[in-house]
Amino acid sequence: MRHPAAAPLALLAAGLAGAGYLYGRDPHLPGQLLPFCPWRRLTGLQCPGCGGTRMAYDLLHGDLLAAWHDNAALLLALPFVATWYLVRLRHGLAGRHWRLRLAPRTVAALLAAAALWTVGRNLL
Repeated sequence: MRHPAAAPLALLAAGLAGAGYLYGRDPHLPGQLLPFCPWRRLTGLQCPGCGGTRMAYDLLHGDLLAAWHDNAALLLALPFVATWYLVRLRHGLAGRHWRLRLAPRTVAALLAAAALWTVGRNLL
């Protein structure tokens, strides 16, 4: 069995590599070698994560207002994701396995929020 810190440290390394790659490419401009949203390409509609790459680029360059414009819901979720990650990393470095457990109602609320965000941003 792998060490409990392996996954969080691998995620950190991948995140730093991705941030380094993204820093030099502007997703607001065409012709950049960046990932695309398959849902948007198929339907023309934005998914809950659409704008996430642009938001990350704007955050890397210190433009909070542009990041908010690109994906406000994802920007609001970042502190929660960061907290989850730091707790998992702390437990992993201490040699303990830890997994986030969400109640079914919480999962339903998160899915409903994502669905509402998707509908709302496509109507506006």
